[in-house]
Amino acid sequence: MKTQTFVLICDLKDEEEAIQAYVKCHESVAPEIIESIRVAGVLQMSIYRWRNRLTMILVGNEEFSFEKKAKLDDANPKVQEWEAFLGQYQTNLPGTPPNWRWALTEKIFDFQA
Repeated sequence: MKTQTFVLICDLKDEEEAIQAYVKCHESVAPEIIESIRVAGVLQMSIYRWRNRLTMILVGNEEFSFEKKAKLDDANPKVQEWEAFLGQYQTNLPGTPPNWRWALTEKIFDFQA
């Protein structure tokens, strides 16, 4: 099976309370949210944190697209509720439009043995 890998970044508000609340939210993600990720074609998703900077590694199947995921998310009230809730802890990355959360990074190096 062919897969696609994406790396995205996001900043949390630089407040310890916001950071810890965001981390706690991800200790037990609702099954409806997990299902919405799976239905969008995501095979694996991991989020890493350094201080208030988040890095997401997303592996999608060959049909995965951010446009498809956005349409599915827009039609899912549970996802909208989840995103709005998490939004209180997130902040804009420098140079991004208002309410911009996750930004797609550009791969500049790749090594495979």
